[in-house]
Amino acid sequence: MALRGLDARGYKNSTLLFNLARVFIARSPAAAVINPPWRGIAEPMWEPVQIRHRSAYYDAFFIEALLSYLETGLATSDQATAARKAVAAMVDFCLKTSREEVRGADGQSYNVVTALAPHPHPRFSRFFTQIKQDLGFGVYVPDCDTTACSFSAATQAGSDDPILAQPLVDFYAGYQVRAGGNEPRVTVPINDNVDYDGGVATWIDSLAGERPYGNDLDPTLNLDVLEVSFRNLARWQILETQARLAFIQRIVGFQLRLVTSGAFADPRSHIYYLPELYCAYFGRCYHAFMALPPAARQAIDPDGAFELIRLRVLAYVEDELIGREMNPFDAALALIALGHLGGKFESFAPAVHCLVTSFGEGGRRHPYRAYEWNKMKTPTRILVGGPEVTSAFVLMGLALARRVAVP
Repeated sequence: MALRGLDARGYKNSTLLFNLARVFIARSPAAAVINPPWRGIAEPMWEPVQIRHRSAYYDAFFIEALLSYLETGLATSDQATAARKAVAAMVDFCLKTSREEVRGADGQSYNVVTALAPHPHPRFSRFFTQIKQDLGFGVYVPDCDTTACSFSAATQAGSDDPILAQPLVDFYAGYQVRAGGNEPRVTVPINDNVDYDGGVATWIDSLAGERPYGNDLDPTLNLDVLEVSFRNLARWQILETQARLAFIQRIVGFQLRLVTSGAFADPRSHIYYLPELYCAYFGRCYHAFMALPPAARQAIDPDGAFELIRLRVLAYVEDELIGREMNPFDAALALIALGHLGGKFESFAPAVHCLVTSFGEGGRRHPYRAYEWNKMKTPTRILVGGPEVTSAFVLMGLALARRVAVP
């Protein structure tokens, strides 16, 4: 399925070779060396194989991590000044450097955020650039997730950039799947155990008509679309526009079916994220939803879908995630979910204990090791993770835990 959807010869060859190699590795002594066991769910990454480049997606994430730290009140005056300066620079990178104009299904022009800013901003080496081109990824297009996360982070940071005034939901509506309608847009349906109806696809066609080799649909991405819509509910007049409200409600319906079926806990249901990340990101989305006035929440969710999802996700975190052996990355995700979803006070202890006892595992340079942030279902496409990311997740998790412990 992946080979059909991602139409690049180099990519097909490398994916085929990787999967053939797995057949032999899995039942040989080499498996203990190549894929040794580890503690927890998220897989640790080997330091030498990390590939790092700058993307608005990462910048948006680090903006939220720094804002969460500033909210604790623990930052010194110098740290607060440095953090605010970094946040302003990253907002600028997201909304200006990474801005790209595209055309929506309604024929209107929109500014979105590209996954990869123009050269030299991504900081790719010449060697890696050539590898990317050989694999068929010489052309990058924007994506719905990077756009949503960037708009959300900028909104939280108090940006007044005119790009935020766009009713982004109108653009996203052109990428919303309807069963039997535009469902063929999802050309790489690796997670076809999920009912796509109401979900928003990932990749955006460029203004020049360039398209990704395949499009997919990820549940966690759709949480980001909801979250940014809640933060800009009044600005985008979502409640005042029936079509926009219907768009939001269809995504809520997509999430409700995913969770009540139990599919959210199945790794196969996710294209890019881990189920544990889905839980943490639902917590983030739920927090934005609960910040809305009661009348707005009632208009968006008259049947109480969010509360039902909250209970199911919280039960998974308390019974499954913290009920097994954890590594620091798992623990950070657990704290984010517990903090946003109203977890029992005593359920925070195992995750906090894991973070405290694991501190320093990153050696001389980092407090924590790198863990694979995203669990790609197309294994040779993207590798995501780093010790900085682990520390940022830990920072957000501890900030939320502190809010619970010290109201």
